[in-house]
Amino acid sequence: MRVEVDFDLCESNALCRGEAPEVFEVRDDDFLYLLTEEPAPELREKVRRAVRLCPRQAITTRD
Repeated sequence: MRVEVDFDLCESNALCRGEAPEVFEVRDDDFLYLLTEEPAPELREKVRRAVRLCPRQAITTRD
């Protein structure tokens, strides 16, 4: 799986971080950071939930 974030759409509201903190992080500057573009297989379901929760649909994945 490869994770991509459209940072032009992203509002950094951290819903994705709540689902997959191993992959997404919002730092003190209030911007979202992608910690890994290719998460481990055991994180795939968490990432899929994060994608569904994103209110701006800024996160996509490719298998």
